[in-house]
Amino acid sequence: MFRTGVRTEIGAAVDIVGEAGDVDEAVKVILETKPDVVLLDVHLPGGGGAEVARRVLATDSEVRFLALSVSDAPEDVIGVIRAGARGYVTKTITGDEIVDGVRRIADGDAVFSPRLAGFVLDAFAGAVDPGSIDEELDRLTQREREVLRLIARGYAYKEVAKELFISVKTVETHVSSVLRKLQLSNRYELTRWATDRRLV
Repeated sequence: MFRTGVRTEIGAAVDIVGEAGDVDEAVKVILETKPDVVLLDVHLPGGGGAEVARRVLATDSEVRFLALSVSDAPEDVIGVIRAGARGYVTKTITGDEIVDGVRRIADGDAVFSPRLAGFVLDAFAGAVDPGSIDEELDRLTQREREVLRLIARGYAYKEVAKELFISVKTVETHVSSVLRKLQLSNRYELTRWATDRRLV
């Protein structure tokens, strides 16, 4: 629904060459269509917008990204900028402002909502430690992080399902995805990984 809304808002002003609903699809569409600018959802399912930027820029350094999110958390802003995005705006932005941002990114400018620009400046000034942003954690979706924390605390799959109001099968899917993304083999390694990062 959100993508449909964005398409309606900006479709008359820019050429939309493709869209995607998850990370793998996004990388495929971007590399096939080679857009000038990608409007990137920071919390895109399958690993997040930062993962899309990293994978695409490893193959095609000409693509420019404008991140779009409901989140104005410093770790989200710094994480996706560090992955290669040229700007970051929140979803309170108007259609005209998105179009203006896309055009400015295409021209080589950087585009930030005023409050978010402060985070980036603070990071470069040392007020926010970019090293505190965990690239591995950035690959996980919000739901995967929730499942990870509960599993690491010793919850059984059934307890996680009850806590998050999802099915046991969905929990299993999320755990498998987390293990794959973090390149871990089992629940013990996952718990140690989370403990080391003080996520438990």
